[in-house]
Amino acid sequence: MVIKLIMTFWENVDEELKFRGMERKELGSKAEFPESYISKGISRKSCPQADLAVKIASVLGVSVEYLVTGENQSSIKKVEQEQAQLKLYRKYHELISKCEKLPERQVEFLGLVADRLEK
Repeated sequence: MVIKLIMTFWENVDEELKFRGMERKELGSKAEFPESYISKGISRKSCPQADLAVKIASVLGVSVEYLVTGENQSSIKKVEQEQAQLKLYRKYHELISKCEKLPERQVEFLGLVADRLEK
């Protein structure tokens, strides 16, 4: 049996702070809220108002979804992105294979040509 630990918004914020080596006070200052909100939020198992959640996520460089769920993106969205990437790879596989055999200078040149064609 697998038990998934569910963390609250503020616990996820706290974990992200530890990961980044950032202090609660610094986050509070940058996102304009008292650092005591974090410990209060953890003990109450609460979430902040949306505007504050957006500020916090922005300062930490993560999504609000990540802070709420602990996951970077919904599994459906992730599967859709992976399928889209696979479709592109299949479409351009032959071209990619040919480019991988070229010297770096020629690959850079092809990039410039593609930029010109795009305009």
